[in-house]
Amino acid sequence: MVKYFAMILSVFLFLGCGYKPSSYYTKRVIGDKIYAKVLIDINDPENSVLIKDAINEAIVTKFKSSITDDPAKSNSKFIVKFKSKSFEPIAYDKDGYVVSYKAKVSLNITYIDKFGKKQNMDVKGTYDFPIEANSIISDSKRFEAIKFASYKAISEFISKIAIEGMIKGDENGN
Repeated sequence: MVKYFAMILSVFLFLGCGYKPSSYYTKRVIGDKIYAKVLIDINDPENSVLIKDAINEAIVTKFKSSITDDPAKSNSKFIVKFKSKSFEPIAYDKDGYVVSYKAKVSLNITYIDKFGKKQNMDVKGTYDFPIEANSIISDSKRFEAIKFASYKAISEFISKIAIEGMIKGDENGN
């Protein structure tokens, strides 16, 4: 009975305080249609494709917006540059073999919002993943780690955009 009451109370609390998801605030800044371009790194083109996939997934799921191939038809434009990636061991087994790594990805995102304001942001994402003891990181594990770390970096970017959208709403009295 107490759990049921607490659940009802929390629903009323969220409804009463005017809670809005971050996608509501990001739409204030970026709009409904986004053009995203990932600059291909000649030294590591596979990772650029992974980052493009992560960006497209984030635009659809987190921004709740659609992707357009035509920059003229978009409300906002993102230009993403892959800056760096690294893998560092974070856990060892009893024999001293690495059993877990942390992938770190750094991206530079230049974006033009729906108001025409151009900004440049550096964002970072990490992803922890296990491997079998006494083995190397397989290509599939490496690609998966880079994709998820990129997705987290983009999530950081989205958080910053949501804060900007919340501030713009406060300035306009919304």
